Amino acid sequence: MIKLNNAEEMKMQRVFRSCKRLDKRCYTIYGLTEDILMEHAATGMEQYIRRHFAKESSVLIVAGAGNNGADGIALARLLHQDYDVKLHLPFGVKSAMAKLQWSRAKALGVKKTDAVGGADVIVDAVFGAGINRPLDDQTILLLHKLNSVEGLKVACDIPTGVGEDGSLMPIAFKADVTLTMGAYKEALYLDESKDVIGKIERLNLGLSSSLYETQNHTFVLESGDIKLPVRQKATTHKGMFGHAVIFVGEKEGAGIMAGTAAARFGAGLTTLVHHEKIMVPPCLMHATTVPKSASALAIGMGLGDCFDRDFLQQYVIDSHLPIVLDADALSSDLLLCIVAQREREIVLTPHPKEFVSLWKRLTGEILKVSEVQSRRFEMVRMFNHRYPHVTLLLKGANTLIMQEENLYINPLGCSTLSKGGSGDVLSGLIVSLLAQGYPAIDAAIQGSLALAAAAKNYQGSSYAMLATDLIDEVAQLE
Repeated sequence: MIKLNNAEEMKMQRVFRSCKRLDKRCYTIYGLTEDILMEHAATGMEQYIRRHFAKESSVLIVAGAGNNGADGIALARLLHQDYDVKLHLPFGVKSAMAKLQWSRAKALGVKKTDAVGGADVIVDAVFGAGINRPLDDQTILLLHKLNSVEGLKVACDIPTGVGEDGSLMPIAFKADVTLTMGAYKEALYLDESKDVIGKIERLNLGLSSSLYETQNHTFVLESGDIKLPVRQKATTHKGMFGHAVIFVGEKEGAGIMAGTAAARFGAGLTTLVHHEKIMVPPCLMHATTVPKSASALAIGMGLGDCFDRDFLQQYVIDSHLPIVLDADALSSDLLLCIVAQREREIVLTPHPKEFVSLWKRLTGEILKVSEVQSRRFEMVRMFNHRYPHVTLLLKGANTLIMQEENLYINPLGCSTLSKGGSGDVLSGLIVSLLAQGYPAIDAAIQGSLALAAAAKNYQGSSYAMLATDLIDEVAQLE
């Protein structure tokens, strides 16, 4: 079996639920005061602005009354004289650090402004991570103004209006860039807030990330983490690259696209199993039963009721082969019994509505799709607690992939993937890697990264991409 590098060796970036405990470690272990950490946070924002904007550019900084506001006030001090700085303090200064930073800024000649208008850069330093109460009317009005004016919008740590858990309030600062402090936070990767987070950059707080962060089991995937199934040996044959088998059901196009994607992604052989006569692309084989040489299975895409219980029992449930369960398989009581097979490599690929269905069938508990979306991290951990050996891939704007204790976030997807057939292609990519010997977790991660990369590389209009275009783009990945 192929074994890819683990998260440590791949230098995947860790993601934390909160950084409060990490900040406290800096105070108690390293002797770094709150003031020192704040100075580095402000310096990181300053350096970002200096890299992207010439001196004398206008910078509007809207600072709250607490420590997030203190970061913004410190930034105003650092940019003062070199930039046209406008500092707006709509709520005054209340925390000890905000008062200290304001006294320093005033000493250098920084002045407040009551005006909120356009600028080259608009910095939201009103509320950072940790807000867990509704926004008041004054803040709501302020956010409406900030969102309506022109300028590059930068959020300090996390946009105002994004809750501590990542939930989106009725209005939020719509950032082009979020400069998050110290470490990446789960709140940045909840689907409902993705459109207001913008591009995410992490700033360090005066020490290496390896010292600031502690051990944990949640990671964010980056484009550089992709490891394509490149063939390096000169002497090979098709049998060395596995045999992927896809079950074709009532909606035959879904199975055919999955099979084509599997073949395109390196499976040495790909067979479509079906009972009805279908038109099979010349690159694929077809059969009415699972070939003896099969090395991985995928079932569920457009499945319907094409196969009887005895057939599924013999060729799917009683099989030892690695398997992808998708779409219709996730609402089948018969096929879902596979999740109990602890010695088998299993990947489930539900979207939120399918997760609701499979969870009800597995546990009897009824969830709402909106509940799954607002508690995505909790949901995948809840599933993992019951079935730690199963690799769960919960589709979304930020795809979550989990097995055992490790949870991986793929934030690289784009809206072009919102088209029927994208999920079928993903299943094909994953089963191809399973057939080639990848462990389930690695097949899910790499299939997900390849799908996102293919979608990103598509050159057509954002609304126009077809699943077949994705398969073509997979062939061009490098």
